[in-house]
Amino acid sequence: MERGARDDRRPPVVVVTGPTAAGKSAVAMELALRFGGEIVNADSMQVYRYLDIGTAKPSLADRTRVPHHVIDVVHPRQGYSAGRYLEDARAAARGVHERGRVVFLTGGTGLYIRAFLHGLLGAGGAEPELRAALEAADREARDAGDPARLHRRLAGLDPETARRIHPNDTRRLVRALELAVHWGTPASRLHAAHRFAEQPYRVLHLALDPGTEPLDRRIDARCAQMIERGLLQEVRALRRRGVGPDARCMQAIGYRHMAPVVDGRDTLANAAEAMQRDTRRFARRQRTWLRSVSDLTVLHPDDADAIAGAVAAFLGGCPLERAAEAQYAGSDV
Repeated sequence: MERGARDDRRPPVVVVTGPTAAGKSAVAMELALRFGGEIVNADSMQVYRYLDIGTAKPSLADRTRVPHHVIDVVHPRQGYSAGRYLEDARAAARGVHERGRVVFLTGGTGLYIRAFLHGLLGAGGAEPELRAALEAADREARDAGDPARLHRRLAGLDPETARRIHPNDTRRLVRALELAVHWGTPASRLHAAHRFAEQPYRVLHLALDPGTEPLDRRIDARCAQMIERGLLQEVRALRRRGVGPDARCMQAIGYRHMAPVVDGRDTLANAAEAMQRDTRRFARRQRTWLRSVSDLTVLHPDDADAIAGAVAAFLGGCPLERAAEAQYAGSDV
């Protein structure tokens, strides 16, 4: 271990990320058990209560074996922002570190991971009235048969950001316009100036990836398993709780695919195929984001020795790790 890392007194965080269905949760569980850690969720959909099957949320048994944080923190009818996530996740991490344990930040939501590690431009600074006006303008444009109106407006103010946002991605369009209007400066310039500059943690950034074809097979199998476990029934139960198809969380993969089946407008077979296809596309977008991450260590999720070795080297044989290793050796894991 290099002297600089050994002398770094910042609290350690091990990020376990990667494309969807890569096996992040299982690997993070084993690492947390072995190295005396707790898991802080970095999946934007697992924050919602009652969304269990379609988010691949850890089971209650897993959450009993290893403490998990920032899961089930908000009702699905409510909104949840990256700014709130930043506050919730860092508060949870502070508690983990105060207990002398290691934070395993686990999930595939790049914005949440980046916000946790480096801060977030404009976190907590949203203007509800401005956002509501922009969302209303978008609805009006779509009702008028002009769904790209907001995107054209953004392209006039901030062409660089507009190139990165799909015209149908209303949430990101509204956020980019909100920043541009609020600050009077394009979001791309604000982010370039900020560059997520905070670095409060010493970080090992692991990305798990089994390769494209194996991942596609995992995705297809997991989607089929979610449907077998009752994803359609979960969406029906959410409807009974008053969570309609327009709720933000219901736009997530799986939930938006089951909605037409619940309404009798599509078949389960068609929805399952579309869900698999869109999940594979989502995984490709996650890979694109991961390529932009510096100091990333990419490992196969089945290479347990390499993964554990990377974490052990990062923690540097500190007393916490040695004690955890001894506990792990005597366990039935």
